[in-house]
Amino acid sequence: MTALEAAEKVEVRILVDNLTDGLSSNPPFVEGEMASLGRRALTGSARCLCCAVHGLSCLVTVHRDGNSHSVLFDSGPEDYAFERNVSRLGVDLGSVESIVLSHGHWDHSGAMLLALGAIRSRNGGRSVPFYAHPGMFVTRGVRQPGGGLRRMDDVPSAVELADFGAEMVVTTEPRSFLDGLFYVSGEIPRVSGFERGFPGQVKRTAGGWEPDELLMDERWLTVSVAGKGLVVFSACSHAGIVNVCRHARATFPNIPIHAVVGGLHLAGANEAIIPQTVEGLKEFGIKTIGAGHCTGWRAMTALANAFPDAIAQAIHILMRRTNARRNQGGKNARSFLRRPRHRHRSRQAQGVRHVVSARTSARRHEIIRRHQSVAVLEPDRSIAASGDLPISR
Repeated sequence: MTALEAAEKVEVRILVDNLTDGLSSNPPFVEGEMASLGRRALTGSARCLCCAVHGLSCLVTVHRDGNSHSVLFDSGPEDYAFERNVSRLGVDLGSVESIVLSHGHWDHSGAMLLALGAIRSRNGGRSVPFYAHPGMFVTRGVRQPGGGLRRMDDVPSAVELADFGAEMVVTTEPRSFLDGLFYVSGEIPRVSGFERGFPGQVKRTAGGWEPDELLMDERWLTVSVAGKGLVVFSACSHAGIVNVCRHARATFPNIPIHAVVGGLHLAGANEAIIPQTVEGLKEFGIKTIGAGHCTGWRAMTALANAFPDAIAQAIHILMRRTNARRNQGGKNARSFLRRPRHRHRSRQAQGVRHVVSARTSARRHEIIRRHQSVAVLEPDRSIAASGDLPISR
């Protein structure tokens, strides 16, 4: 049986996501961007806001016995959005001890070289363990309905990543790391029968373009929270979120799946399997579904109808003991990031934070539209709003 050490608390800060909602009401364990601005006494203006862009990046921090470990899970599609959001959220990337790239797509890897530079500029220049699958370093594209091919940007090569300070761990096998508190899976078995991957995707080989719909380089990351269970991060779920959850359950049969966070890729052609996916998720008893990125609004609606207890889009509450830590980085955070290669108009504001405790909706299904969010899950501890927060529910 695979071992996974349980953390006392996990904090998830969403650095990049597709969209956001800073105004809607949410469960009492998440902080939205507007609440974050108020907590830090910042003006609600465009100068303080993050931007939304197609992609995903999460900073996952676990806490146990007075120590913490942080992992960067993907980087989003580009330098500009990553730099802007990290700066405006006041995130200090110097705490990042490892990086996991979920799969070989540009919208998850486009800012990875910038991220490595930012991390190493704050950690004394130490190399950063980087977990990757060998199959992600290929050129990919998508067949179009008219017969054409839309090529994707390549992810940074293993050589480029190493040149920027990555300590490459390239393998198809699962790995536990950082004192056994994090686990990245191996290849995901495809067992559901209805989740078929990324329709139309191809990869370039010596013999030309070949079908690549299964995306076998995709992997999930997980942590365990004592008294709650697994928090499974599935960046795009090209393997299918039901397949991901079944793999996680088979890997850790004695630990329930408490939460799933990431993109479910139920937009476009995969909208056809929304009903089967929603039905398939019911078998796991998941308490929190943090769906974002490529999930799509139709799937979000279906999830809300199937798990109606709570819908959250921009969310707010802090645990008292984490407040001081979250104020770090603030006004000086921008100094360790180099200028972006290009700029475009900021779309929507983002920056959300989740907090879950054992006494806060522990038995409820919660659908969280996870746009720029930070989740903190902690067992056996009630949570209360900090009195100095000017914005709260």
